[in-house]
Amino acid sequence: MGKTDSVGGPALEQGSPQLMSSRIGFPVPTGCSAPPVWTGSGFLIDEKPCSILSYEIGSVGWNNELTEVHEEVAGDDHYIDRASREHAAAQLRRGLERPDARIMDIGCSSGFFLRLLRERFPGCDIVGADCVRGPLERLSESLPDVPLLQFDLLKCPWADESFDALTLLNVLEHVEDDLSAMRQVYRILKPGGIAVIEVPAGPDLYDVYDRQLLHYRRYRMVDLLKLLEAAGFEVVERSHLGFFLFPAFWMVKKRNGKYLTASPDVQRAVVRRSISSHSSSAIMHAIMRWESKLREFLYYPFGIRCLVTCRRPAWKSA
Repeated sequence: MGKTDSVGGPALEQGSPQLMSSRIGFPVPTGCSAPPVWTGSGFLIDEKPCSILSYEIGSVGWNNELTEVHEEVAGDDHYIDRASREHAAAQLRRGLERPDARIMDIGCSSGFFLRLLRERFPGCDIVGADCVRGPLERLSESLPDVPLLQFDLLKCPWADESFDALTLLNVLEHVEDDLSAMRQVYRILKPGGIAVIEVPAGPDLYDVYDRQLLHYRRYRMVDLLKLLEAAGFEVVERSHLGFFLFPAFWMVKKRNGKYLTASPDVQRAVVRRSISSHSSSAIMHAIMRWESKLREFLYYPFGIRCLVTCRRPAWKSA
């Protein structure tokens, strides 16, 4: 006789797409009658194939054009973005308490971090999510074995306590009500689960780059910590990214401030120039690697981005 599971049905093999569907419990989209089933290369919804699960979307601070700019100008080798992904992966490695954790990358965009997660955490269930459909459609072709969902974090469809870890790399600055967003993150994390957060630092450095990239704000570390604590989180680690590059970054941001009254075409040209500047420079990559090594021993009090890893307390309910 074949194996059966604890409720008498056929047993699900470890690593099978059906087991992933069972473990994660994908939300039922509006108008559908049954839970989506992950096949390993897409979904079945009411027995119809679907590459992306889509849910209610409100007003969002991102669009397809901005994704295309990043892909065209920076690619996957920009020194800041690569250092960002390496830091987030290291925080997950340090903070996850089980080898088969459920991890969702919120704001997965072009999927560069999803590829790293799939490589570094082969025993985990990895899910990608974004509020914009265009990048997800391209990802469904290049990463067909990763479940992809389109949803608005403020209208989050996931059930309580769904994930062991969530990553939000440069997401909160695009959300007008960032406290409500973090309360949703808290809700869908399991007790003891971790969230790796990254946001742009320095409110006084808001410039044409931030406006064009639809940032509502830049953050001071103290304000970010208050936000996370108000949502119920315990802060595990905090620091900044780009400490050694900050003096030059500060000068560029102050210079770019004069373009806030320029035409949209001029502003877009400034943004492209800012993103592409030294994006794949060997020197810049080396500086970021040394910064990462020293971060193990030092707290960087300022930088280009705020880095925080926080945990939902195991003893506190939502």
